[in-house]
Amino acid sequence: MPEHARLRNEAPHQLPVHSILFVPGDRPDRFGKAMSSGASLVCIDLEDGVSPDTKQHARRIAIDYLETVPSERVAVRINALSTREGLEDLLAILDMQSSPATLLVPKVSSAADLIQIESVLGDCPSALLPIVETCEGLANIHGIVSSRRVRALLFGGADLAGEIGIAMAWEPLFFARARIVMTCAQARVPALDVPYLTLNDDAGLAGEAARVKALGFSGKAAIHPNQVSIINTCFSPTMAEIAEAKNAIAAFEAGGRNPIRFNGKLLEAPIIRRYEAILAARREPADNN
Repeated sequence: MPEHARLRNEAPHQLPVHSILFVPGDRPDRFGKAMSSGASLVCIDLEDGVSPDTKQHARRIAIDYLETVPSERVAVRINALSTREGLEDLLAILDMQSSPATLLVPKVSSAADLIQIESVLGDCPSALLPIVETCEGLANIHGIVSSRRVRALLFGGADLAGEIGIAMAWEPLFFARARIVMTCAQARVPALDVPYLTLNDDAGLAGEAARVKALGFSGKAAIHPNQVSIINTCFSPTMAEIAEAKNAIAAFEAGGRNPIRFNGKLLEAPIIRRYEAILAARREPADNN
């Protein structure tokens, strides 16, 4: 097992991230609704969701909110560290009494970007959630997921499609999604998919969420509170799936962890790993069975 994966497995338990809801940092009137949406993470956006002339104002609003409403469910998307706004975002977070649990880092092109942030953060406990949204970032994804601070990785499909000059559709982005899933699986880092940008299309969102889940993604970002429940439902295992996983694991253990017949199918170690992944995808803590 890679060293970074071993260390990550030893980190304290974190509930799975099935959904990330973005809310503009200069719209505090939307913060409460976002928090009540049921999203795994609510991300106060200081980057693309905020116009250039309101970024300082948004930063002040976000910091004030985070100081008064600290929560493990609140994340902040800072601006890219290649910009002045990104550096000011990071310094403002360092001055906080209680830092956000997770920082979303846009435009990550290599491990060097995260090393720079880790150096600045020092003892600040914030986890990192890099966004891979460029060809360079996709090429360097192995290094990007190597940090112990990385909680998950988000696929920025819209920016990548724009850079390549392709439609933001399933077939053109399939290679990027597959590469992200396999690399994240190797590092034992959850992979999260790009938001579905068409609003008021529940069927389309559910269909895309099901396809990326089948590919290996652990969750998906949202741009509207109405999308959250659809995403959570898709990525959360059903009660029947949980019961089957528990029964299969119990039967496998009772059989001495040797290959056995279970519900008419062969049950062996690789299949058990899938059942273990189903139990790990529950939204409630593992000890609340």
